[in-house]
This record gives sequence, structure tokens and C-alpha cells, in this order.
Amino acid sequence: MEKRKLFLGIEFGSTRIKAVLIDDDCNPVASGGFDWENRFEDGVWTYHLDDVWAGAQASYKSLSEDYGARYGEPLEHICGISVSAMMHGYLPFDKDDNQLAEFRTWRNTSTEKATVILTEKFGFNIPQRWSVAHVCQAILDERQHVKDIAFMTTLAGYVHYKLTGERVLGVGDASGMFPIDSATNDYDARILGEFDGLVADRGFDWKLADILPRVLAAGENAGALTAEGAKLLDASGALKPGIPLCPPEGDAGTGMVATNSVAERAGNVSAGTSIFAMIVLERALSKVYPEIDMVTTPTGKPVAMVHCNNCSSDLDAWIGLFREAHELMGADTGKAEMYNALFNKALEGDADCGGLLSYNYLSGEHTTGFEEGRPLVARTAGSRLNLANFMRVLLCSSVATLRLGMDILTEKENVRLDILLGHGGLFKTKGVGQRILAAALNVPVAVMESAGDGGAWGGALLAAYLDQRAEYKTLEDFLSRKVFSNSKGSRIEPDAEDVRGFNTFMERYVQGFKIEHAAVSYLR
Repeated sequence: MEKRKLFLGIEFGSTRIKAVLIDDDCNPVASGGFDWENRFEDGVWTYHLDDVWAGAQASYKSLSEDYGARYGEPLEHICGISVSAMMHGYLPFDKDDNQLAEFRTWRNTSTEKATVILTEKFGFNIPQRWSVAHVCQAILDERQHVKDIAFMTTLAGYVHYKLTGERVLGVGDASGMFPIDSATNDYDARILGEFDGLVADRGFDWKLADILPRVLAAGENAGALTAEGAKLLDASGALKPGIPLCPPEGDAGTGMVATNSVAERAGNVSAGTSIFAMIVLERALSKVYPEIDMVTTPTGKPVAMVHCNNCSSDLDAWIGLFREAHELMGADTGKAEMYNALFNKALEGDADCGGLLSYNYLSGEHTTGFEEGRPLVARTAGSRLNLANFMRVLLCSSVATLRLGMDILTEKENVRLDILLGHGGLFKTKGVGQRILAAALNVPVAVMESAGDGGAWGGALLAAYLDQRAEYKTLEDFLSRKVFSNSKGSRIEPDAEDVRGFNTFMERYVQGFKIEHAAVSYLR
């Protein structure tokens, strides 16, 4: 192995920090990880930055141990590093790098007033998760820290800065902070001016462009690992400085890379704690839709993003409950075995979930107009309650909100897709998540064998592309010729009965919104 080039991708996901090491043929050779969870403190979904570094070190250590166990040698010759993380949110710092406010993640839906003002002013949809919405809301709320902001970034941008000293961001992640002009691969100059004009009377010493990270596209050099950064990542001190880093990206961008979905008319669905679809567009949308985010690929191509805050958290909680009951009866069933058994049981259920209804809204859901959420299951006396239908309704509710957003693209904008690539935890059990999503969207869904490594693998590919960009004209060329030329996977076509059943479930789902609204109002 010491004769091969190795590239590291580390991704800070919502529930797991994962590190993946690949060789110069882009094959995974070692991996590591660390489980973590967001905190809900004082009404804010957040992570503490100390936890970021504890998780980063634990992930790197477990990857190094995995590598040593596999190859009988220490991990010493990494040739490129990629950092990626959950997109959006708010991380402001002053001129001395002091954190000015709690890290607000994508899960927060507390910026509605700001998004209404900004969307109307810009003529461009600004979702509640975006960094510009959070800083605008802080201004509206007269938060004192705003005047002291010297730099704000995303989680990936923060980690990259601490590793390299470079205040930069990949264009895909940057497009979740502020609108991007794909003609320049930079922040939209007109909209920057609109924002500065909007807050001119506040007397801030900064303009927005001054406090945003510099934008870079995939394949551009984003700095090198410093001695201080090496110690932050590897507590043992074995990791040496000087390793080049590619631009830090969001999980949406690494998901597109991991599924080879960066070309026009390509699309992928990432399904984990949240769920989102990324559709690379051939043309601009005809109008602004509050349910559709306009972001970019890691090379700056325009992408329609349907992002839903809630996917697998409620499902995970129920499976945890079933596992606890199983253990109570003296059984010792592994976590993966429990997931596989219950997921496959869902395929035995009625196509319409037997009349059951479920909302997986652990947090608010902007796509359906909920600022807060309450997970719930409802049924009538005539509903067919059994384990298969219960598991099926949990899976269907995990993708239901995505279906509503995708209907806008397919029905109002006539966007057509030949296939969607799926990745993330919902697809780990072979065939089940694919079949449910294919029924929900009435589109074939494919999952590649590499999907289990997800965004961390996609990030490692970006690090390899930085190293090998002289050989390939574009990222698309690198992925199609180098990475996916012989890729294997499975494809599932929509089943007609499944599609009809899911449509029936969706009618019930939309009609039941009043139940969810009542739960939010009265369940405290």
C-alpha cells in the first residue's frame, strides 16, 4: 500500500462523523467513524464545537486502526484530504476567531421573517436554513453580536479553516449560504448589493462579501494541512502537515459526486436524518418556489434542491423501541439485523399502508409549512394495524414530504428524469428503500454498491480529483472515466400497485395536516 496514493474524505453528518480512505483507483481501503447527535438547547438545534473535534479525532483514529489492521503498516502517506459536512446553518466568529453565537444547524426553522423579506427583495428563494437568512434574522432580532462578525461559514468551512488557515468554501456548500451566479462561480454580485443596501442603516463596519468565505470550485487548490491542523485531526501526532486539501463541500455536493450525479439531467436522493433530492437542470425554472432551493454542483452548475428536514429519525426511534422489546424477551439481535428484518417486513404490507397515517416531523418542515413538528401515528378503527403496515407507513412518511416538493418540478416545471440515484442510510437494506422511493416518485431508483460509504467517499473522490485534475478535463470526465466506468449496482423500476398505493397514502397524508397542526398547538 505504501506505493499507492491515498486520499482521505471525512464528513460530519447529522448523526455520524465518517472517515473513508481510498486508493488512487478510488477504491475504499479503510474507514472509521464516530456517532454523535445534535442537541436541542434553548430552542436551538446545535452541536458544540468541542464535540466536532472529539468526533474528528475519534473518526481518524478508528480509520488509522482499521488501516493498520488491514495492511500491517501505519497510515503515513495521505496525498489529499477533503472535508465535508451538513450544509447550511450559522457559525459566526469575531476577528479573534471567538464564536459569537451558538452553531445553528440546518434543522432550525426560526428565520421565517428574514426569509420572507430576503426572498421578496432578491427575487430568489432564500430558505430558512441558509446562512444569509440566519444573519438577517439576527439583525432583525437586534442580536448584539452581529456588529462584531468578521467571518461566518458552514461546519465544513469551519473545520477546513482550522485545518488549513484558509477561509474558503466549495461552490456547492457556498450556494447554501448565499445565492451563486453560475456564470462566475461566485456569490451573485447583484444580490450582494441588495443585501448591503437593505442593512445600510445599521452602521455595520462590514459588507456581506467581507465576512463570507471565498468561493472555490472542485479541482482548485484550497490550501494545505498546517502543523496545528494535523494535531487537531490526529492526536497521536503521526499525521504530517503539508497535505493538500480540496475545497470543503456540503453533504449535498459530496452526495452528487458519490452517485455520479453532477451532469445535466442527473439526479440523486440522499436519505438519512434529512432527505433531499438534487436535480441538475438544463434550464432555469420559470418562477421562484419556496419549496425549491437553487444551489449548485461542486463545479457550479445550477441544481434544483428539494430539501426536507425530517427523514429517518422517527423511523430509527421506532426500530429502537422494537429492539428494546426484543431484548426484554431475552433475544440478542444486532442493530443491522433488526433493521433488515423490519425493513423487509414492510414489503409485506398493503400498498396503501393499510389506512395508517404517520408524520415523522421531529422538527419543523418548511416544505409543508410547519415551523415545529410532532412525530405521530394515527389510524381509524378500520385501519389494518399490523407490523408490516406499521413499518411500511413509517417508510412512506420518511419520503412523503420529498414527494410534494418533487411534484413541483415534474408537474409544474416539466422536469423529466430517467433515473434517480439513491444513497444514505435509508438504502442500506437492499431493495427496500429503493422500492418505496420508486413508488413515491414513479421513477426508477438505482443504488450503487459504493452507496454505503456515501458522502465521505464522495469527498475522498474530490480530493483524488484535485490530485489528478491534469489528466481529466472536468469533474464529470473524472467520475465517468475514472470512477464509475465499471460501477455495479441495482436498479428498481416503479411497481404499478406500489405507485397506486402510495398515491392513496399521499391523499391521506395531505388531508391529515390538520392533525399535525393540532399536535403542534396542543402537545407541549
